[in-house]
Amino acid sequence: MPRSTPPITIPLGSLTQPGHGPLRTCESCGSERVTELAMTLTDGTPVDFVSCHNCEHRTWRTADGQPIVLSTDEVLDRTRKLR
Repeated sequence: MPRSTPPITIPLGSLTQPGHGPLRTCESCGSERVTELAMTLTDGTPVDFVSCHNCEHRTWRTADGQPIVLSTDEVLDRTRKLR
């Protein structure tokens, strides 16, 4: 009987603790206590969302090529259902 290979485990890290994943700081207050999420909006735009736990500043940046800060209105426009 062949032996099965154990599953590969990938550490998940932390969304809120410094020292896990790439170091990102808040653009407003400089805190390292941020949550960063990578996602793709409905229109296909890859973005990084960063939210600060200290001052609650939130930033949406495009994640393709040159990062561009998106306003909340731009993010909402890009997440509308396509018909």
